[in-house]
Parts: sequence; structure tokens; C-alpha cells
Amino acid sequence: MIRAFLAIDLPASLRPVLSWAQEELKKSGADVKWVPVGNIHITLKFFGNITEVQVEDLSEAVTALAAAQEPFTLTVTDAGAFPSPKNPRVVWLGVGGDLEIMREFYQRLEIAFAALGFPPEDRPFSPHLTLGRVKSPAGRAALTQCLVNLPPPAAAPFQVNEVVLFRSKLSPQGSTYLPLKVIPLGG
Repeated sequence: MIRAFLAIDLPASLRPVLSWAQEELKKSGADVKWVPVGNIHITLKFFGNITEVQVEDLSEAVTALAAAQEPFTLTVTDAGAFPSPKNPRVVWLGVGGDLEIMREFYQRLEIAFAALGFPPEDRPFSPHLTLGRVKSPAGRAALTQCLVNLPPPAAAPFQVNEVVLFRSKLSPQGSTYLPLKVIPLGG
């Protein structure tokens, strides 16, 4: 079985900005497991453990939809947390730019995935960049303050030209993401 997800990978030029945001938030001293900067992405769909055949079926479905999808532009926005900055469990940077275009593409993907036996998400699509996951309440109030006071990152907009079907390998050191298939947008 292959643990897989579909995502928008980020350009390497964003890594210093992501690293800066993490370093600023680490000053809170909160008990957070920070995501390695190279692993940060925008998840479009998490599939869980799937077979080689399902990987092929998903690749074909995504390739067909991606061919009809023109590239679009996104930006990194303010910091936030799920479920809320006052009660942070997942710490993130928001995403702005061509959100309506991305949401429409996401909806078309969800319909195709449902036809392949992967039910749609039961919560609204909320594109974000996960910076870390809170492990305990230690330092939570300070983390909330850091989130509220963090200025928007100075990041240039970036073009989304492809989506990536990733394999996620779990280990005691954390997850390793390996591209299974890079699928260009716009044919």
C-alpha cells in the first residue's frame, strides 16, 4: 500500500519566508512539532493508503483535469491557526491570490475523486501552509500572541504550474514526501 496525497508544491524561493515565520513563532516557546520547511505544501486531497492501481487511476483523473486548468497565481498571507488562534492546534500561513480559480479546480478534483471511491471532504476547502502542530498546552498563550502579532510575510506571488501526487513515508524521524507523479497544468 502507498500512503498518498495530492498537493501544490511550493517554489524553493518561498523557503526563507516559511523559515522566518517558523523562527518568529518559535520565540513563543510553545510545544509545537514544526514541519520541515521543505515538506510544506498546499494539500488538495489526502488519500491515505492506496494501491498501485489506485495511484494510476488517480493520476489519469488528475492529468485529465489539470490539462484543462490554466496555471494560476497564489500568495502567502497572514498567520493563523486551526481551530482558532486562541486555541491553536495547527499553526499555518494563509494563502491568497487566485483563490476562486483554485477552489473551482479543487471542486472538479473532488468530483473526480468521489467517482473513484474517495468521498469528498466534509469541511470546506481552506487552503493553507501548515507550519506546525501543537503538542501540548505549554506556551499556548504566548503562541497566540505571536500569531496575532506576526506581520504578513514579505513573499512574492508564485505561479502554480503543476500539482504533485506524493507518497508519504512515515518514520520515527517524521514524514518523507516523494513525488509519484508531477502533473502540469494547462496540458
